[in-house]
Amino acid sequence: MSLKINELCVNCDVCEPACPNSAISQGETIYVIDPARCTECVGHFEEPQCVVVCPVECIDPDPEHSETQPQLLAKLLRLQTEEAT
Repeated sequence: MSLKINELCVNCDVCEPACPNSAISQGETIYVIDPARCTECVGHFEEPQCVVVCPVECIDPDPEHSETQPQLLAKLLRLQTEEAT
């Protein structure tokens, strides 16, 4: 499942560079995660790096984008293929 940054975000800037898929960017008021790019770090790390570095614990599962481990891995492979072309 994709992750989502909630309103507790303090715009500390540590999550964006931690994301291996470039899924995090600055939104209008807080950082946002692009569900099309978020793989919860499957294929890169054991746990989502944005969650690891977040000092205020403002990153939650996004119930609107539920995905299984195999689906997340398939998304990663698709992203890697797109970047290679």
